[in-house]
Amino acid sequence: MEGVPSTGETAPAAPPSSEASRALRDVLRIAGDTRAALARRLGLNATDAAAIDHLVSSPEPLGPVELGNRLGIRSASATTLVDRLVQAGHVARTPHPYDRRRLSLQVTESAVGEVLEALRPLLVGVDRAVSRLTPEQAEATAAFLREVTDVMRDYVATAPDEPSRARPERG
Repeated sequence: MEGVPSTGETAPAAPPSSEASRALRDVLRIAGDTRAALARRLGLNATDAAAIDHLVSSPEPLGPVELGNRLGIRSASATTLVDRLVQAGHVARTPHPYDRRRLSLQVTESAVGEVLEALRPLLVGVDRAVSRLTPEQAEATAAFLREVTDVMRDYVATAPDEPSRARPERG
């Protein structure tokens, strides 16, 4: 049941919420399952799929260290991950475009093609849903989603670098 902890304790009161907010939370919840399904379709583990996603979506070139930081893994694990992705043909090591001393990781064209093919059913379904909107509804929806994205970026940017200490148990 939504909002009820599995521990049997009473859940704290949820903040007031609109139907649109609840629907968006549902989308965010299923997004993790969608990422896991994509990884399975690609024959990858979740970390490898997340690495490819970070490399594809990053506005700046990423090296192994930056990728590891984004994934929250240590340098040695990031090196092993990159080696595995290179060996599988998903990623290539290339010279960094701005710093010749560094390497940049580039998703291969074949990997991009595999990802797009694996995403095709999802993308077709989303396009079908969008096509049922009027132009005004589509514009309003896009504006809403951009604003929510900005709110989420702010939330991420203002999070502490390290987890908070555990709160003492109430007695």
